[in-house]
Amino acid sequence: MKLKRWPWKRIGIVAAVALGIYVVVGIVLAGRDAPPLPPAQSGISLAGGHVRGNRISSKSWSFDYKTAQLSADGTSGTIEGVKDGIVYKHGKPHLRISAEQITLDTMAMNFTAIGKVHVELIGDPEHRSFDTDLVTWTNGAKMLRMDHPSYLHSGGQTLKIDGVTINFDTNQVHINKLSGAFVLASP
Repeated sequence: MKLKRWPWKRIGIVAAVALGIYVVVGIVLAGRDAPPLPPAQSGISLAGGHVRGNRISSKSWSFDYKTAQLSADGTSGTIEGVKDGIVYKHGKPHLRISAEQITLDTMAMNFTAIGKVHVELIGDPEHRSFDTDLVTWTNGAKMLRMDHPSYLHSGGQTLKIDGVTINFDTNQVHINKLSGAFVLASP
């Protein structure tokens, strides 16, 4: 009795073709059961709120607002209808600010107020205040800048100023060109 020899060559070819088909089918079908991509991150909208009850706060400033639009990661945003903003000096309220719109950089704690902007000194016996259309706060330098024409109000008097820079660290106030009459001291 003679044993039959296996056709190893044919078996090898058939196995290689089957393996090739398996790999090609696997590649074609790959990704069919993959979960869908997460939705694109969109901004956060707040209405009549605070980031804690109508107020967004930091150790440098806080703002009450009507509406806010923050980036998805919360590092920047725009708030509308700021009615009672506070800028702090050495942890204590120093300036009150109201503005139509404020753009925030919450990482650097900077902000820019535009539109109708009103700034007043808190606890000032002379009730000094400024009206302008652009205010920039740079937290790192502790500088408040009003680069557009501003109106300084004090004791019923008004003085037009081309620009004001206030350094909170050194208490220096730099005033650009003045227009109008103003009594600095009363007898």
